[in-house]
Amino acid sequence: MRTPLPSSGGSQEDWLKELAQSQRAARELLERDVEEQRRLGYFHTLREICQQPATWLRTAEMMREYSPDLCRLTQGLSCLALSGSGSSEYAGDCVRPALRKNLDINVQAVASGALLTHGRDALPVGRPSLMVSLARSGDSPESVGALSLVRKLDPEMRHLVLTCNRQGRLATEFKEDSKVTVIALEDVTNDRSLVMTSSFTNMLLAARFIGLLADSARYRAIAKALADGASKLLHGQMDALAQVSRQPFWRVMFLGSGAHCAAAREASLKMLEMTSGRVVTGCETYLGLRHGPMSSIHNDTLVVCFLSADPTVRAYELDVVKELAEKRLGLLRLLVGHDVPQNLAAAQDIVIPYCDINLGDEDLPALDVVVGQLLAFFRCLREGLRPDLPSENGVIHRVVQAFRLHLPRV
Repeated sequence: MRTPLPSSGGSQEDWLKELAQSQRAARELLERDVEEQRRLGYFHTLREICQQPATWLRTAEMMREYSPDLCRLTQGLSCLALSGSGSSEYAGDCVRPALRKNLDINVQAVASGALLTHGRDALPVGRPSLMVSLARSGDSPESVGALSLVRKLDPEMRHLVLTCNRQGRLATEFKEDSKVTVIALEDVTNDRSLVMTSSFTNMLLAARFIGLLADSARYRAIAKALADGASKLLHGQMDALAQVSRQPFWRVMFLGSGAHCAAAREASLKMLEMTSGRVVTGCETYLGLRHGPMSSIHNDTLVVCFLSADPTVRAYELDVVKELAEKRLGLLRLLVGHDVPQNLAAAQDIVIPYCDINLGDEDLPALDVVVGQLLAFFRCLREGLRPDLPSENGVIHRVVQAFRLHLPRV
């Protein structure tokens, strides 16, 4: 299947028109005029989900231009910390296994909030070290506060900021700091929707390059394979995910192993945010499910299974899926991955395949996240909410509101 991406000569609207031709769910949303889409509150979120294949290619090309700076930052590293808040933290957790494998050093994902509360104790042991701060807007209290605090606690630590907002405080306040390198992705990745979609995956892909500085051709190939895979998902599975979103579930359990578990964590947050908490969510590893969380899977529970590409890992996962079926737990299962066995799905289950993609567990979670985004988007609409601003009572905001920082003495 050809991947019709804006970067290959067409506009985003051309790409959306092609999508509408293949997926009824997209056609029904896009046939309304723009003002009606804005009134119903899905104009931004729909486009930000669908633009991901094209933006991934451009982000990969941008990151390759920063290769000399990144080589300097990573020279002789003993450890690396990926810092962020909420979805930005989960993006770091998604890419952490790949960086650990490629760099062969200690790599940890650290919540920016943990840096504020526990300072140096939250950082991995070892020097020299690099902290990568991930942020969509760079304007949340944790973003600037955590980086400022760590600069004081450990002046020799190297820092890289990956943000989608070149005007944000995280991008502007450290411009003159020789220990901080700032890379701002293109503005279109700075999602206008309350929820993070393309900003999440683009920061994930940008951080991925840190592990492939010595093989930029492979990095480009991974970005292309992911863009093709996401395009096929959008062109082939939007209707199926819209159908699943209409099922009578009020709980969702997302399952994954390794990096897929980090993707499950993000997918869980997307469903929770976009349904304003009406759908209760959880995430767990397959083997961890047996140790208590399985008791939460009732007749109103959708179980989303992100399947590993590794044969040994998948063997354990399939055992758990079969156990759920034998115990008749859950409303239905959504089985997501490459080469899903035909005999695994029960009559009511839905399979979302990753077609013609030769990537491993380090990179496939980017596609898991897209599945989670679409499922949450359509359920949000089903609930009569507005995906661009699903928190109608204002409990949560696009940028976390200012709060008091209790900084320790340095």
